[in-house]
Amino acid sequence: MADFENKYPDNAPGKYYVDDQCIDCDLCRETAPSNFTRNEEGGYSYVYKQPESAEEEEQCQEAMEGCPVEAIGDDGAGEG
Repeated sequence: MADFENKYPDNAPGKYYVDDQCIDCDLCRETAPSNFTRNEEGGYSYVYKQPESAEEEEQCQEAMEGCPVEAIGDDGAGEG
């Protein structure tokens, strides 16, 4: 399970985040391309935009559930 204490600083403030367990597998970027992107230098994904629609929320949830190393977290908070 993702650890809020280990999340990457690149993550946009809000509910979803990626922590330092990310292995750069590309699954989240394929599943929710509107919300996840890659840090080229660090070789990991992060949330660059929190979901703004029901469809994006579903995609982020699917990415979190599909993450092979459970690096995507949901802190349960809303925006901010």
